[in-house]
Amino acid sequence: MENKKVDIRELVWEEHKNAERQAFVKTLMSGNIDKKLYATYIYNLLQCYSILEQHAHINGLFRSIPDVPRAERLYTDYKGLWDNLDNPPTITESTKEYVKHIGSIQNDPEKLMAHIYVRHVGDLSGGQMIRKKTPGNNTYLIFQKPEEKKRIIKELIQSYINTYVLNVVAEAKTCFRFATELFKELNELEIFDENNRDTKNDPFKGTSIEGKD
Repeated sequence: MENKKVDIRELVWEEHKNAERQAFVKTLMSGNIDKKLYATYIYNLLQCYSILEQHAHINGLFRSIPDVPRAERLYTDYKGLWDNLDNPPTITESTKEYVKHIGSIQNDPEKLMAHIYVRHVGDLSGGQMIRKKTPGNNTYLIFQKPEEKKRIIKELIQSYINTYVLNVVAEAKTCFRFATELFKELNELEIFDENNRDTKNDPFKGTSIEGKD
């Protein structure tokens, strides 16, 4: 009897939706996010992607998708948004913990691949809507042949799921939880009003990316 293919999207659905429901995401999608707040978000992403991609490169995880890493582009975007590079934005506690966590799994390629799935497939999917709603050039959200890259990443994650399903799913959930914590921390950095936030319950509801990937 043929084994049923594991659908990682279903297994991380709750963590994914919980991240999307955070107040900061509504602000992100409002079209009116403060430039400094967005730069702070980009700067924290830069810390996360830099350490993840460093260890992913060492483990050969980008061999078939060499132009998918985003850290250099995130740095470019950050420089374009932040006026005083000698006085960088806040690095949140969850970002510091994420950097430590990735260091602790640096020799586990299947776990690193789970984080690439969450972050990079997210950029290839919902990130395209974020790109249209936020300030700056957002070069980190520009991809050549995005559908092909999503397909390759999904094939890679599936190959690891076939052998390491528990590790992969657990790490994907962990990545979403870290993202959720970052959103909560960033939300506390800003005083919101009705002009710079979207007050709908789910900013992705009814869009082409609702519940995607």
